[in-house]
Amino acid sequence: MSLDSVKQFLAEHAPDLSIIEVETSGATVAMAAVAFGVTPGQIAKTLSMSVGEQVILLVARGDARLDNRKYKDQFGAKARFLAASEVEKVTGHPIGGVGPFGLASQLDVYCDVSLRSFSEVLPAAGANNAGVRVVPERMAQLVKARWVDVMQHA
Repeated sequence: MSLDSVKQFLAEHAPDLSIIEVETSGATVAMAAVAFGVTPGQIAKTLSMSVGEQVILLVARGDARLDNRKYKDQFGAKARFLAASEVEKVTGHPIGGVGPFGLASQLDVYCDVSLRSFSEVLPAAGANNAGVRVVPERMAQLVKARWVDVMQHA
């Protein structure tokens, strides 16, 4: 169902973008990089976080790590990841397939500046074997994301 919600989102907002489906799982950054033939950094991992009572999505390059100090300075709170049991309920996507498109609920999306290192990135598309090749700026525009600097860059 979540793959369908991404297809619907793209059909309405970016019909020129298409979903790439592969035979193997891309549930981790390393697996996704191999499956889609890109570098780990080009995988746009989407982290489901909570800031107080609010859930946000943070999209960053796949080989970057969260910088706790930068995160706290940006959001005014300690970084807290959603429990695995909550991720699909809130996003509509299974773990390993969470991306910023076709979400089940209206969530604030943030894109880390680390994504700007690439001319093209590949976020998941609602399933762990599906992704979308997209220019980082365009992805941010499509999901009305705000740019932040909260990752340790590789």
